[in-house]
Amino acid sequence: MALVACQVGLHACVQGARLAAPLSVLLLGHSEWAVGLVMTMFALFPAIFAIPAGRLADRHGYHLPVRIAAGLSLAGALLAASVPHLIALCAAAALCGAGSGFGMIAIQRTASRFARDEADRLRVFSWIALAPAVAGLFGPMMAGVLIDHLGFSAAFAALALLPFATLVIAQAVPHESRAPVSALNRKQPSAWGLLRLPSVRRLLLVNWLVSASWDVHGFALPILGVERGFSASALGAVLAAYAVASMSVRVVIPFVAERLPRRHLLAGALFITCLVFVLYPLLQSAWAMALCAATLGLALGAIQPTILATLHQVTPRERHGEALAFRSMTVHTSMTVMPLLFGAIGASAGAAMLFWVMAAALGLGGLQARQIDTDNGAPARREEHPQEEERTCS
Repeated sequence: MALVACQVGLHACVQGARLAAPLSVLLLGHSEWAVGLVMTMFALFPAIFAIPAGRLADRHGYHLPVRIAAGLSLAGALLAASVPHLIALCAAAALCGAGSGFGMIAIQRTASRFARDEADRLRVFSWIALAPAVAGLFGPMMAGVLIDHLGFSAAFAALALLPFATLVIAQAVPHESRAPVSALNRKQPSAWGLLRLPSVRRLLLVNWLVSASWDVHGFALPILGVERGFSASALGAVLAAYAVASMSVRVVIPFVAERLPRRHLLAGALFITCLVFVLYPLLQSAWAMALCAATLGLALGAIQPTILATLHQVTPRERHGEALAFRSMTVHTSMTVMPLLFGAIGASAGAAMLFWVMAAALGLGGLQARQIDTDNGAPARREEHPQEEERTCS
């Protein structure tokens, strides 16, 4: 649970800042372009520094990367609290985004060390996957209330307490045994060499499709709802159905992990998402869309911990950090680039076409997911088990 709490601290800080920073930019009198610039900083720097963060985690374990991550997030929040200026807010967004990205890689890599077997690994990652959902509710809510009652400086200062809490809670995580100095000084193979493994390539494709699906859903659903004449509360109910289903399935997975065939779960979730995206533009009722959104939440909520568990299975143990870095890089690059592409497609062909194009990509991705061979991860599975006292902290 210490790992979950550490990730909640870092992720709630960045999620709260993602709400507060654009509002602060608008209050300062800047245009929507400036808002877009600040929001881009949240995703750009985690993508740029993902590979160094992964290698740092592989070389030094959990505590040093998490201290750096918490320090970056803490500095970003304090900078935004003390200097209300566009450049400072851009820097704060970059620091908070990089801190969250650094910490996520180290936390997910360490979570794998607590697993006794593959089913237990899926169980652990299901708990870890709850952290962003909890943080996504807590961080923006706290920031919004404090902005309304005490102002932006107070909100950013309060957000700075979250990564500070991560620094304190991180002490409860056991220290990983350090690699020999000769191993640390040994020349590392290129991180891009991981892409020579077919299963790693296919899994990163699946990961990108999941990330793009989240973005398409968040981008195109409001447009589709406006076309149907839905009220804001009706659209909110549709999105709430997705969020509740996504969180619920992550609570259930730990109790049924042994019964979930990994490769078929990945392919099945993509095919279900494909079907939902085909149906969305054909629906006229908000209730029908809410049912589709709940189905989508179940599929995508189940697939994230499955991707994390499988990624550790198909890559060597000593390169788990680099593999997670590639995953983080694809997610944050998608967050930076894809909204521009979605806007172009939506403006020229409409929201329905955007759903259907994504459905076609998901169908092809499902075929690729069925070919993921977890036997490629034999080196990753031949690993010594963690100490019993380490397991109890998960």
